[in-house]
Amino acid sequence: MNMDMIVTPWETDLTTTNDSDEYYTENIILELLKVFLALVGLPGNAVVLWLLGFRMRRNAFSVYILNLAGADFLFLCYQFMHSLVLLFDFDFVVGVIRTFLSPVSNFAYISGLSFLSAISTERCMSVLCPIWYRCRRPRHMSAIICALLWALSLLLSILEGNYCGFLVRNMHHVWCPVLDFITVSWLVLLFVLLSGSSLALMTRLLCGSHRVPPTRLYVTIMLTMLVFLLCGLPFGIHWFLLYWFDAFPHLDQFVVSLSCVNSCANPIIYFFVGSFRQRWWKRRHTLRLVLQRALQDTPEVDEPGESLPGETLAMSGSSLGL
Repeated sequence: MNMDMIVTPWETDLTTTNDSDEYYTENIILELLKVFLALVGLPGNAVVLWLLGFRMRRNAFSVYILNLAGADFLFLCYQFMHSLVLLFDFDFVVGVIRTFLSPVSNFAYISGLSFLSAISTERCMSVLCPIWYRCRRPRHMSAIICALLWALSLLLSILEGNYCGFLVRNMHHVWCPVLDFITVSWLVLLFVLLSGSSLALMTRLLCGSHRVPPTRLYVTIMLTMLVFLLCGLPFGIHWFLLYWFDAFPHLDQFVVSLSCVNSCANPIIYFFVGSFRQRWWKRRHTLRLVLQRALQDTPEVDEPGESLPGETLAMSGSSLGL
């Protein structure tokens, strides 16, 4: 027999050990990355929650942004706790985290995608049907929609966890495939609404004779959608492939890390858009004013910053209330 074709048990064990060590190192790097993203994203989303919840007058779109920040904060908080438990090898906590708190991650993801779809759909309606939106839109529609989306996301997460995750003996419960189908169908519907409304909005902005002048609110919404499609959508796709085809289970940590990037990037987008092209050396800018400017829905004048009357910036939908 050719000596090149002889594989000893020692060589097989060595190859297996090297692969295991490489996989372990990759997991450690991804967990450290999630901890870093959480340390950046948690304070950013907390600032957005504080400003929109207690320091600013809320309007139609800021209500969605407030709830989206809450979903991002919840997602990052769970991932931060989960990563710390794995990094410090707290074996007695791992079972509790995975059994009882794992649905929190799914709940936050479903809620975040729901709020993004609602933002994009309502913005598209405000452009395509401006008369109805300004005159006949219910005053508290944003708050009602957010409450319904929270409740639906919580219900789906609890049912998924109860029949397919909380108790090991129920992993093959008869309702588990049904709940998987309902959850995945809801995610697909949200993605279709998000993609369709975003495409219609971009078409109205860039094409046609009745183009709408871009505002900072448009830029904020479009950048948020783009980041989600690049970083947040892989989590949902992986969820679909894993449940229905049992494919690519080793990509779990990677897609979760991308979702952490999405949740961390949203506050950065708000403050970047709000501070873009502003003369920082001429006036003192507070975080509240920067966030207000990011949600501005009026075209700017030629001189940057002159269209904003100090701390009382008018935002889109201010007459609509919540």
